[in-house]
Amino acid sequence: MPSFIWKGRDQHGEFQEGVLLADSKDAATAVLRQQQIKIASLREKGREIPFLPRLPRRVSQKSLSLFTRQFSVMLDAGLPLVQCLEILGEQQDQPHFGEIINKVRTDVEGGASLAEAMRRQPKAFDDLYVNMVAAGEAGGILDVILQRLSVYLEKAVKLKSQVKSALIYPSTVIVIAIFVVWIILWKVIPVFAQLFSGLGGELPALTRAVVAASNFLARYSFWMILGIFFIGIAIRSYYRTERGRRVIDGLMLRIPTIGDLLRKIAVARFCRTLSTLVSSGVPILDGLEITAKTSGNAIIEDAVMAVRQAVEEGRTLSGPLAETGVFPPMPVQMINVGEQTGALDQMLSKIADFYEDEVDVAVENLMAMLEPLMIVVLGAIIGTIVAAMYLPMYTILGQIS
Repeated sequence: MPSFIWKGRDQHGEFQEGVLLADSKDAATAVLRQQQIKIASLREKGREIPFLPRLPRRVSQKSLSLFTRQFSVMLDAGLPLVQCLEILGEQQDQPHFGEIINKVRTDVEGGASLAEAMRRQPKAFDDLYVNMVAAGEAGGILDVILQRLSVYLEKAVKLKSQVKSALIYPSTVIVIAIFVVWIILWKVIPVFAQLFSGLGGELPALTRAVVAASNFLARYSFWMILGIFFIGIAIRSYYRTERGRRVIDGLMLRIPTIGDLLRKIAVARFCRTLSTLVSSGVPILDGLEITAKTSGNAIIEDAVMAVRQAVEEGRTLSGPLAETGVFPPMPVQMINVGEQTGALDQMLSKIADFYEDEVDVAVENLMAMLEPLMIVVLGAIIGTIVAAMYLPMYTILGQIS
């Protein structure tokens, strides 16, 4: 008798799962309905692939942003906390996120605070999220904190999508160009090489070089692809080490134009995150530690942690920021003004808005620079190949005439 793995909710709305023996899927469905189980999923166990591990799935930032916005609206409307979580868990498009929300609801029903329950689900809720929820619960302004969190997440999603969309076009063009050149060298050039060899005579140097490249590619294509694959794995493994992450992130910040763009993204993320945390009542030291972890760059993270240590020793925020040499002078001066006027969170928010606009301009300038550069490079490569194939023909026509 086959086994069926099922997931669903019982008559009390509790999430349940298990394995059921039945003659068919219809029979298993009938048994579960008799037990008053609302079926969410039902599949035969024999169809599973046991040797493939189930990879942990993280919740996307876009889904988390939507959840936070809906959560804040429900709490502002006066719905009880547990009921909000139950509704949000049922209507989730991502099943694994729905399971996480249901686990949070179960923990809250068991007596845990919302922040404590979310802390047990690190794949969905990071330190920034949990600390802000804890501050909201302590101050009795959870709905307001969730609104600020949703604004922060929406801006973070927008910033990331801007950078990704800017990279899609050049990446696509480069991949297509490499594929076209590879096909030409692998399939087209050998035909011309065989034709030229049959005609005899010495080929021009440029033609010999292109034919040699074609022969090398035809002979070692597999090993080249394998080498690139293993080099990518090696770089990725090296980046996972502390030293490797600092070396690669430092090199990325030194690349002309791209390094400037990455620095602006880091400043915008730093100011937006710290502003959201400080305005929500999170202590400045905790806020700096969380901001460092979410910076996305090891060099920026080290700089922020050095600033945190200086602030812990009693110094202001702007002085240590200037000493790191990582942050531009303008945001440091504005942070100094914010500290003196007692409006640090508002000043950080203004800096974040400014640098997010700067990121937009930097991305547009990068695209304006890359498009003609790619056209020139691709034109030069294709032109060189075409010229190398036509040079022998002109030589042969000259000899004939």
